Amino acid sequence: MLLKVSFGRQPDRERESMDEVSLSDRLGDQLRRLCEAGGIGTAEPSELLESLLGPAGAQPLSAPPRWPSNVADDHTPVEFSIAFSATEPPTVRILGETLGAPPGRSTNMLATQRFLDTQAHRAGLSTSRLDSVRDLFTTDDPQGAFALWCSLVFRSGRRPEFKVYLNPELRGVDRAPGLISEALHRLGLGRSYRAMLDHGIRPGELGHQDRLTFFALDLHDDAQARVKVYLTHHDAGVPDVLRAAGVADGVDTTRLAEFATLAGGGRTRFTGLPLVGSYTLVEGADRPVGYSLYVPIRGYVDDDEEAYDRVVAVLDRYGFGRTVLDRALAAVARRPLRDGVGLIPHLSLRLGAPRPGVTVYLSAEAYQVTPPVRRPVTVDRTALATPTGRAGAGHP
Repeated sequence: MLLKVSFGRQPDRERESMDEVSLSDRLGDQLRRLCEAGGIGTAEPSELLESLLGPAGAQPLSAPPRWPSNVADDHTPVEFSIAFSATEPPTVRILGETLGAPPGRSTNMLATQRFLDTQAHRAGLSTSRLDSVRDLFTTDDPQGAFALWCSLVFRSGRRPEFKVYLNPELRGVDRAPGLISEALHRLGLGRSYRAMLDHGIRPGELGHQDRLTFFALDLHDDAQARVKVYLTHHDAGVPDVLRAAGVADGVDTTRLAEFATLAGGGRTRFTGLPLVGSYTLVEGADRPVGYSLYVPIRGYVDDDEEAYDRVVAVLDRYGFGRTVLDRALAAVARRPLRDGVGLIPHLSLRLGAPRPGVTVYLSAEAYQVTPPVRRPVTVDRTALATPTGRAGAGHP
């Protein structure tokens, strides 16, 4: 057991007792502290978060969530993460969606698109690749958990970066493979996609145990701009993801197996919440150039104290240490780690291009804390009946 660090700020009782504490208040405070923990300026991230939340940000936390957002387990429409890399300081990220009025998959998609359009005009974002596939991911009746999410990336001393997440299953699970195939064909990445499917899909499981769940695009044009395709693997073993990852250049599958073992607490099969793998695709390559594995750690621990132990073990193993993690948790947590599960929902390892490293995801828990798992205590009656100490040692 690793050394325990106490997290969780005492709430401002006077403010917490009043209904005016809003979603924007809570998330803005967490983001500001998280950026400070990573040595990142707070003004622009705070402004962008306010814009992303839109009118929903003003809703008091005393009211239930306006929409069952799938971004987080408690339906907070924002999730935080902090990415560690050997080549740059820690990066703070937001994943979120803008809620429409009234909220719904179609109205949320339009509201998030308006947010992105505003930022594209303001910050000079490149939407050329998104524009070339936008019609494929637009429908009057989107299916699935979401239609459009976006990610905001904050690096020390640099302008924010933007990424969009599109849902390949918004026209139905069975149409996702063809939709992704057409999108990547338009982007000149068809060969990489075929190689990815050959390695990443178990026989007969496309659209069943192995599903295409996210299609992501960076909204910039520099040399590290990415297209990413995500595969969700239900009831998968470590050998399944090693085979899936093996198609990507620069991926050390031994390291990946080690990570899965550390993050999964020694298990070799994940029968609960599914593993997710993502492939990084770039023009001119016949195969993916990077791979990431996302372990839903919250589904395989009893509480966040146990999750913290595993995250620290991973960070120590890859040379990052726990100092920034501890600061990040202190920025977000409002309770002791042992009092809930899901504050640390995911843990990922990034391999290959462009920035290998580890990402730790953090839930805002704005609306709800998932109780910890309390397992029944079992008593070994044989051990109780066996004398111990001098009496149990036999005749001298």
